[in-house]
Formats: sequence, structure tokens, C-alpha cells
Amino acid sequence: MNASSNLVAETVWRDIASARSVTDEQLSILHFLFGKNFERATRIVDQRGVKKICGEPSGRSIFQVVGESRRKEEYFCFPENYCGCYSFFYDIVNKGEQLCCKHQLAARLAASLGACVDVMMSDKQLALLLSKL
Repeated sequence: MNASSNLVAETVWRDIASARSVTDEQLSILHFLFGKNFERATRIVDQRGVKKICGEPSGRSIFQVVGESRRKEEYFCFPENYCGCYSFFYDIVNKGEQLCCKHQLAARLAASLGACVDVMMSDKQLALLLSKL
């Protein structure tokens, strides 16, 4: 994805978050930019497969996103920077073929729409969780 495509995507994400809803046109733009990964991400969001884990009192958070395989693995991710899935390391970090994986897209879409399953825990519990990654 080039710089202008990234700017378009960021504008669409901001608009979705502002309205807390998504239009067909926005879905079409995101599908054009991200392809099959976006289709898969929408299925994950539709199935309520995105948890936003927040620490209290800091408000720091990480997302936990369900995979689509039969095993239903859950991957921790930061939507704009990191995912613990194989595709992130292989397709994004190693090959540079994609900007983000379906789990990152699902987390971003769910957060923008307010469609996450919220999980609250203490900052200490969140730190312990993150230390195991």
C-alpha cells in the first residue's frame, strides 16, 4: 500500500469511528485497499470475535482476536502495529506483501464501530498477560 492509499484508509477509519457506523461506500473502499483480509475481518467482527482488554486504572489496552480456523486460536494485537499470528510475521514483516493482517483489521473495525467485547482487568493482570507474549 502506498502513502496515498494509506492516507485514504486512515481517513475512512476516522470517519467510521466518528460516526460509529460504516457505509457501503466505506466498506467498498476498505475492501479495495485490503482485499480478502478485509472480508475475513468483517466476518470476525460479525461473529463478535474481538475482545478489547483494558487495564484499570491506566486504560491501557490490547486486542484479542479469534482466528478463523477450527481451533479458534486467539491472537493478541495492536491494530496499527503488531499481531501475534503467523501471517503477520510471514506476509507483513518477512515478505512485506501486506500492510496488516485480518486480525488487525478486525480489531480496528470493531474498535471503530464500538463492537468489541470489553474485558476489564487490573493493570497488574494486564502486565502479566503482556509479559507472556
